[in-house]
Amino acid sequence: SLAGTQGLGKLVAFYDDNGISIDGEVKGWFTDDTAKRFEAYGWHVVPNVDGHKPEEIQAAIELAKQHDDKPSLIICKTIIGFGAPNKQGKEECHGAALGDEEVAAARVQLDWPHAPFHVPEAIYQGWDATARGAELEQAWEARLARYAEAFPAEAAELKRRLKGELPSDLGSEALVEQAQEKAESIASRKASLACLNELGPQLPELLGGSADLAPSNLTFWSGAKAIAKDAPGGNYLHYGVREFGMGAIMNGIAVHGGFVPYGATFLTFMEYMHNAVRMAAIMNQRAIYVFTHDSIGLGEDGPTHQPIEQLGALRSTPNLATWRPADAVETAAAWDAALKRHSGPTALVLSRQNLPHQQRDKAQLANIQRGGYVLKDSQGTPELILIATGSEVGLAMDAAAELAAKGRAVRVVSMPSTGTFDAQDADYRESVLPRSVTKRIAIEASHYAYWYKYVGLDGDILGMHTFGESAPAGDLFPHFGFTVDNLVDKAETLLG
Repeated sequence: SLAGTQGLGKLVAFYDDNGISIDGEVKGWFTDDTAKRFEAYGWHVVPNVDGHKPEEIQAAIELAKQHDDKPSLIICKTIIGFGAPNKQGKEECHGAALGDEEVAAARVQLDWPHAPFHVPEAIYQGWDATARGAELEQAWEARLARYAEAFPAEAAELKRRLKGELPSDLGSEALVEQAQEKAESIASRKASLACLNELGPQLPELLGGSADLAPSNLTFWSGAKAIAKDAPGGNYLHYGVREFGMGAIMNGIAVHGGFVPYGATFLTFMEYMHNAVRMAAIMNQRAIYVFTHDSIGLGEDGPTHQPIEQLGALRSTPNLATWRPADAVETAAAWDAALKRHSGPTALVLSRQNLPHQQRDKAQLANIQRGGYVLKDSQGTPELILIATGSEVGLAMDAAAELAAKGRAVRVVSMPSTGTFDAQDADYRESVLPRSVTKRIAIEASHYAYWYKYVGLDGDILGMHTFGESAPAGDLFPHFGFTVDNLVDKAETLLG
């Protein structure tokens, strides 16, 4: 649908119409007129191509290339397992080996006397594109050299972007210090927009988008320009209500190279695009997900929109860096980390509501990039450690202050990125969470179970055990126990 709307005339897709799926003949559960459906999307359709005849496929490709104002779908009628006389056209050959007897029968049916894995020379030569590829590569290199000679600055910029390198003078680290100096108490989604407004002009490769939530996600920065069929030179794609499509397209953009894609939706709607996020992690691709409205703090939209288990799923995904910043400073640090991470995707989990600014010294600012750090410490060895993320860091700080006034030695650890913290060396982790201090409480308005790895059996967790409710955020947090009084009570009970 989006490809048709954008008029992507260079896109040619093949549809293998063999009428079979794992469960058998699809006519019992799939009767769509695929050709008409894609025509309705605005595609050019080439129907009824015999997928076993190369000349028909080639003719269909040439026909598709003539329609450069819209994408094309080539529908190939095929027989699954073609050549296997007893299993072709049946689901038996969809996901299982044919077996020795059927392979032998297929050899007879196809008149294929050659040894297993042997490719006859004539066939090999017909498919060998090595020489042609080398010729095309040499032509490209020569063209690039001429371009570099005529436009050296532009060529250097092109090479930088194709290598995935960031500008040497990128000011993402400076944003962290600037945010600390501004000391703003704002929503982390708004802090993210401020980062984009600063980073966007420095990063022409940023290619943003949102799944129909740009005004809520705050990802359409001041220099953003929407991509349209008649204006393809923009840097922001309105994906519509297509979360999975957005994630998959971001993967394609990342694999292509030359761009750093970021896409946004509500955190709970991450579920719709989870497979695409997982694929980015598997493929080690730099994609940045902006997941806003990160907790019950989004308020009246209620439990259908309030994420509970999503953070745990993100954090448990291998090679996905997940950040839930506590204020504008940690948000800037999270963007810095995401842009500099070349080995996989990053999820930025941001609030709808305002978050209180936290004071830090230079060492603490630097340690944000270590995923977890001591935000507030006690005199001497702490008897209790409060571990929090995002909007609950402010709550932990307030509770620590009250406990300190009662003579308790309390440390507050802000842990915006658990995976990043876990990757630190053992000495650093021990300096933040010493094994000798077993009285610990984790505070997060998300599913509680993830935090046992940090608090152990002697600790406690202030988290969510149920889905949320529909009410203003100011009512929901007390309703679910996210108050200074409740946290102080938990701490005093734990300390005895």
